[in-house]
Amino acid sequence: MHNKTFVAVAVGLGLISLSACGSGESKSSGDSRTVTLVSHNSWAVSKKVQRDFEKQSGYKLRVLEDGDAGQAVNKAILTKDHPQGDVFFGVDNTLLSRALDNGLFQPYTAKGLDKVGVPYQLDKDKHRVTPVDYGDICVNYDKAWFSKHKLAPPRTFADLAEPAYKNLLVTENAATSSPGLGFLLGSAAEYGDQGWPDYWKKLKANGVKVVDGWEQAYSQEFSGSTGGRKAGGDRPLVVSYASSPPAEVIYAKKRPSTAPTGVATGTCFRQIEFAGLLDNAGNTKGGKAFIDFLVSKEFQEDMPLNMYVYPVVRGAAVPTEFTEYGPAAEHPETMAPGKIAANRDQWVKSWTSLVLR
Repeated sequence: MHNKTFVAVAVGLGLISLSACGSGESKSSGDSRTVTLVSHNSWAVSKKVQRDFEKQSGYKLRVLEDGDAGQAVNKAILTKDHPQGDVFFGVDNTLLSRALDNGLFQPYTAKGLDKVGVPYQLDKDKHRVTPVDYGDICVNYDKAWFSKHKLAPPRTFADLAEPAYKNLLVTENAATSSPGLGFLLGSAAEYGDQGWPDYWKKLKANGVKVVDGWEQAYSQEFSGSTGGRKAGGDRPLVVSYASSPPAEVIYAKKRPSTAPTGVATGTCFRQIEFAGLLDNAGNTKGGKAFIDFLVSKEFQEDMPLNMYVYPVVRGAAVPTEFTEYGPAAEHPETMAPGKIAANRDQWVKSWTSLVLR
């Protein structure tokens, strides 16, 4: 779930305050009573839940946010010998092999891991990362725009390349953004190793717009989001998340009876996010305590309405707004981690040549 998802908009509207420090700072490894989390810029937790962690564990939580997930992972790899913090949260299944191959994390088996669903445990033999949440990257559409233009919204990948939807879609750069990469992988799962480049040629010919990250795509370019309407966004289709519509309902000044945005359910790709103890962490004990906290029932139930993602712990309650306005996709595209690892970098290179040049 990205840069998970709606938090950037909410922050822009002054609706959520994040407990975070500037990403330019480095951690003070000498302070053993502070645990430092490095994350993408959609990390969020309720103040009460953070206080509970600090009270129960005895550690003060410090947060460093480093942009979109793709940027944050790249920076963590570059600084791995002298990491900015103790725990990294926000590496997902699209980028997992890059982090693991670069030796970013040290193994740790979280307390409570037995309650995490097996399908989410993609590193279950080595425990270098712990699953924290999942969500679906999907095309969202602006209901009012499609109603006004008397056009049925798209449902599938194939629909997006149809002339009726010319110049309507904005997506994120697959090289710099995890939703952008997820959308590329979803198209590769749909059309196969050989077929996806032809599909993207069609999307390019159909006027797809590419921007660097989710916040720009959703909060500025997309006509259906609160931020996009404010910014004069004119694209009624955006690559976002299946959980974005409930966020639009919850954060509306006056709560609407239905979500103003919908999901093209045939365009979804399942994203799983992980946390890991950084290899050269200054405070490994505090880092382990924090990873345990991330799979606690308290944090897992707090997470959906803060980061707009689904819990991975069995039995964790999901808010009714999610089931009503943003249910997880029934048949999302998926891809084995090994296949992503073998192809991702070459696919991103090909995609960049095809779409951006």
